[in-house]
Amino acid sequence: MLYEFKSRATGSVVMMGPVAERLLGIIGKTGGPTGIITVAQMAQAITDLRSAIDDERRARQQAVKAAGAPDHSASDTEPASAGVSLEQRAVPLIDMLERALKAQRDITWGV
Repeated sequence: MLYEFKSRATGSVVMMGPVAERLLGIIGKTGGPTGIITVAQMAQAITDLRSAIDDERRARQQAVKAAGAPDHSASDTEPASAGVSLEQRAVPLIDMLERALKAQRDITWGV
């Protein structure tokens, strides 16, 4: 399933189902064919996503240290073996949330 997040304040953000559902879960939403993130929920959603990104970053750094591998945390890039980070997946939605919040417009999907 594809999720197309829409807001009258921004362009659309399209994500594959598992990625979108993970991000929605982080902000306390249940995935499904339709849904809404209201303006009142956006500030907390942004905070929750950023907190989850920080948690993942710390976990990756701890895993690197535990494995005895060189610490790449000082660079802006992740090691190739790390895969796609939560931050890389969440940034488009965070940007959309920030812009929609500023314009006081809800974000919907499946509508």
